[in-house]
Amino acid sequence: MAKDNKSNTKKPKFSSYWIYAVILIVIIGVNLFSGSGSWQKLNPTTPSELQEYLKNGDVEKVLIITNTRQAKVFLKDEALTKDVHKGTENKSFIPTSGKTPHYELKFGDLQNFEIELKNTVKEYNLDTEVEFTTESNLFSEIILSILPFVLLIGIWIFLMRRMSGGGSGGAGAQIFNIGKSKAKLFDEKINSRVTFKDVAGLEGAKEEVQEIVEFLKSPEKYTSLGGKIPKGALLVGPPGTGKTLLAKAVAGEAKVPFFSLSGSDFVEMFVGVGASRVRDLFKQAKDKSPAIIFIDEIDAIGRARGKNNFTGSNDERENTLNQLLTEMDGFGTNTNVIVLAATNRADILDKALMRAGRFDRQIYVDLPDIRERKEIFEVHLRPIKTSETLDLDFLAKQTPGFSGADIANVCNEAALIAARNGKKAVDRQDFLDAVDRIVGGLEKKNKIITPEEKRTIAYHEAGHATVSWMLEYAAPLVKVTIVPRGQSLGAAWYLPEERLIVRPEQMLDEMCATLGGRAAEKVIFNKISTGALSDLEKVTKQARGMVTVYGLNDKIGNLTYYDSSGQNDYGFSKPYSEETALTIDREISQIIEKQYDRAVSLLEEHKDKLTELAEHLLEKEVIFKDDLEKIFGKRPFEKEEEEEVIDN
Repeated sequence: MAKDNKSNTKKPKFSSYWIYAVILIVIIGVNLFSGSGSWQKLNPTTPSELQEYLKNGDVEKVLIITNTRQAKVFLKDEALTKDVHKGTENKSFIPTSGKTPHYELKFGDLQNFEIELKNTVKEYNLDTEVEFTTESNLFSEIILSILPFVLLIGIWIFLMRRMSGGGSGGAGAQIFNIGKSKAKLFDEKINSRVTFKDVAGLEGAKEEVQEIVEFLKSPEKYTSLGGKIPKGALLVGPPGTGKTLLAKAVAGEAKVPFFSLSGSDFVEMFVGVGASRVRDLFKQAKDKSPAIIFIDEIDAIGRARGKNNFTGSNDERENTLNQLLTEMDGFGTNTNVIVLAATNRADILDKALMRAGRFDRQIYVDLPDIRERKEIFEVHLRPIKTSETLDLDFLAKQTPGFSGADIANVCNEAALIAARNGKKAVDRQDFLDAVDRIVGGLEKKNKIITPEEKRTIAYHEAGHATVSWMLEYAAPLVKVTIVPRGQSLGAAWYLPEERLIVRPEQMLDEMCATLGGRAAEKVIFNKISTGALSDLEKVTKQARGMVTVYGLNDKIGNLTYYDSSGQNDYGFSKPYSEETALTIDREISQIIEKQYDRAVSLLEEHKDKLTELAEHLLEKEVIFKDDLEKIFGKRPFEKEEEEEVIDN
């Protein structure tokens, strides 16, 4: 027991500041006790009092210090018995040998003081000695002479320690470690582990990377048969789909160190830094192998070489890429280091980076479908207190096109909305409000809108709703609102069908529904406004895609001017002639105008119902699918599965 107490006793840690304290004490002590009695405590006196002491015969010696204009007075032994000199004995706290002065005084002009003193001694025939001396503190002079150099050296050492990483981080820190890798190490023994259970959806991608996990767990299983461990895998997909999370899950499942950094971490203003950091990164990974290196946004350094280099100078980014290519092809197959990278711009990556032997596998991480969205909701709703009646299938249907990050944002926003309203649990309405908030922006009910503008907005949105209700392939309507939200003054919410391929008639119906707002303004007011800007932008993009990308136009034919490699994005010439350009412009205009005329004719046919819907919208500000069914009846093209969709 005594041994345990002894071992638990904390010993004071040695600190370099102790040495500094000892040196400071020595300097103060030497300075204090050196010199001609500077440590002594003497009684002050004045020249007039000194004259009295001289006339009384009490002074044995006067020592004049010429360089400080001070004088020290030594009294005779018999004078010390007088009452006037009591208390003038030596008050030094250190015993000294020899006679010590009893008074000290300061004088003005040395010559006048000396003449006056000598005249008094001569006039009264005194035996008082008058001596002259100078005082100097050699140690103090040395200290003062070398102090500036000591300060400069100290400041220099302090700055060098900070720059080399000895001090806390800052603008000047790490200047000598600038060539070192900035990768953050996630060790499975220290950091919280992410596994495939934390990654919802992405079933296909998880199957692809599962083999990488098996390689890292038991490489002998594959190498014994002559197989080689893959060098790398490239995760490609839109932002927010879970590429980084999937890479962390691979490291968590394999239980190996995980080096994570961004492609921009290699880029610096100094030449050679990127290549140096690549070398250092792979060296660290080899030392901790088996390990995973994850480079997020690799397109920052992996762009195709030789593009956009107008200056002809040595490109630092290309040097970094060359070093990365060398390292991926250079380290042995038995080092058990696998490189994972993520990007949403695989089309601009260098071909040498994409070849087999470097990134052997390309894994596409797509946006989740309705089933995967439900799984993602289940993951993100674990820490949230939700209502028992919350339907995850309904939430999955209400979020088409949402990525995993978007769904996480919806869950968090719904929790905030519920807390703001003082609820004990998050219910379905909170999630619907969160979707509206994320897609459309914040409600602005206090925005100043004139009655005429509000009426125009109501008919505009009612036009969208009416046309989409009458067309077979238009997305089914969920909600229409004229409450300003974000930058829009009104909005119509739809639940689009998730299609893998789109036919021309489907695209045309969607364009016609989009133009229904402007068509309603034309039918009702015989005027148009700038409120259809976003609608026009959308249909123009769709029409241009039909003509130039998907080959859905008879005049242009089965041609596409889309370059999936992205290599011609920065060209100075178009891939078609001027005559073809005129044809393209003419066909785009004809498609849009034809759908606009179609929308106008539809609204003229149902003008009374359009008016009824708009007036109802002006009264309620927000209407749902049920309101449209009361006015128009059941949608003629309603699918059975859509009947279960509840209004947003």
